[in-house]
This record gives sequence, C-alpha cells and structure tokens, in this order.
Amino acid sequence: MESRFATLALAAIAPVAWGSGYFVTATFLPPDRPLFGAVVRALPFGLLLLALRPGLLHGSWWWRTAALGLLNFAAFFTLVFVAAYRLPGGLAATLTAVAPIVVMLLAWAFAGERPRAGSLVACVVGAIGVALLVLRGGASLDLVGVLAAFASVAVFATGFILVKIWQPPVGLLTFTAWQLVLGGLVLAPVALLVEGPPPALDLSAVGGYAYIGIVGTVAAYAVWFRGARRLSAAAVSLIGLLNPVSGILIGLAFAGEELTPVSALGMALVLGGVLLGQPAVLDRIRARRTAQPDPCADVGVAG
Repeated sequence: MESRFATLALAAIAPVAWGSGYFVTATFLPPDRPLFGAVVRALPFGLLLLALRPGLLHGSWWWRTAALGLLNFAAFFTLVFVAAYRLPGGLAATLTAVAPIVVMLLAWAFAGERPRAGSLVACVVGAIGVALLVLRGGASLDLVGVLAAFASVAVFATGFILVKIWQPPVGLLTFTAWQLVLGGLVLAPVALLVEGPPPALDLSAVGGYAYIGIVGTVAAYAVWFRGARRLSAAAVSLIGLLNPVSGILIGLAFAGEELTPVSALGMALVLGGVLLGQPAVLDRIRARRTAQPDPCADVGVAG
C-alpha cells in the first residue's frame, strides 16, 4: 500500500505546477485573453483525457460533474488567468495561499473534518509568510487582480470539498476529464461573445498552452484530486502553499526578480507551515513530548 508520504509528494506536484503557470501565462500567452485561455486549458485537454480514459456518467452525476466543471475549471481558470495577467511575478500565487484556511473551514462544515489545533497554527504561520511575500519591494497591487485571486480561492475550495464528498461511479481520470469537457463547453460561447474570435498563436504561445494544459491541468489535477480522496483536507490544502513558493522561485530563475531577506523569511515560514500542518509531523511532535521524562520524577524526598 502506498505510503502517506508518497501520496503527499505526488499531490505536491499540483501546486508547484500551478505556481509555474503564472510565469508561463505572463510570458508566453496572448495578453488579456483570460476566457480564451481558460477554454484552451479545459476543453481540448479534457477531450484528450476522455479519449484516453473513456467512460459515461449516469443520472445525477451529469449535473454534479457539470457543477464541478464550472467551479474547478470554468470559473477557477478564468479567475486565475485574470490574476496572472494583472499581477506581477509570483504575487498572484501568494494571494491564493489563503486557500488552506478556507478549505479547512469548509471541510469542517460539510465533511465533518474538524481541523487540529496544529493545522490552524500552521495556517497562521503560512499566512504570515504569504504576507511577507506579498510585501516584496516593487510589487504593485492591482485591485481587479487581487479580487480575482481571492475569488479563485473561494471557487477552488468549494470544488475541492465537493470532490472529496462526492464519490463518482467512474475512475478519477474519467471524472476529471468530464469536468474539463463540461466546464470548457459552458465557457466556450462566453469567451466567443466577450473576447471575440480566437487570437493568432505563435509557436511560444502554443508551447505555453501545451505546458499549462498537460502539466498544469491534466497531470496536476489528477494527482490533486487523488490526494483529496486519500488524505485529510488539512494535509492536502496546506501543501497548496507550495504554489507561491514555486511562483517566486520561477520568477527568480527566469523573470529576473530578486529575493529580498523579507521574501526569504516569508518563504521559510510558508514551508514551515506546510510541514507543521501535516498530521504525521504533528503526531511525531506529540509523541516526542509524551516520551520526554519528567525531570522531577526521579528526585526522592529527603527524610
């Protein structure tokens, strides 16, 4: 049976891939086309995945999957693209790092998963780290971009909890494929009406969409939904904090951004929050405290 660490490691691929998507969007994709980008990310790659993992839904699973497609892909992708276009570097990724807190609260309310005190502390530590990352020098805040980033958190957290609660009658990849297809079909006419005909794409844009579609969508969501089913909401959502870390590191490596001491401290706090919030780490800390002998236990009373 697969270890908990292996499941977490696979799930961590998702936020790392999503963090890289902000740089790819800003650097390689056509500007100011968030709806078109969301359609391209969802529909063709959903059809490809469905061809590889075919299967049909039945009864109420059609509307459930359509609802998830709207949340996880149509709405979420659009909001993420808006944030990526309007916010610099890894800033969009850092703002979405409040997602673990939202996910934990929703999991408590709807899935009966009461968050541990350690997980809540980890959220606070991670949030402080995110704040330090956001306050990097030279980062300008665009109100529409900030609102889009926070709105993406709301739809992402809701979709995550519904995926965890609902157990579909088809395989996970097939379920993901149908979400992509249905979400893309709903969004396609909206994109055409709002943004007009698709833009001309050069080779770099094609490569950018291919990367976001294959790595940042099909592969990322497959391992993310898999982790959502096998692990607690707190454990999985906290590794989502790797999203801003990935965005910052890629900005440093490829966009010429600088790592200030404040940013380095913020990144360390984010990573510390991810580790602190894992149940295995919390259990080990608790066990170590329990195993420590009382220094006064062996002291006798003088007679």
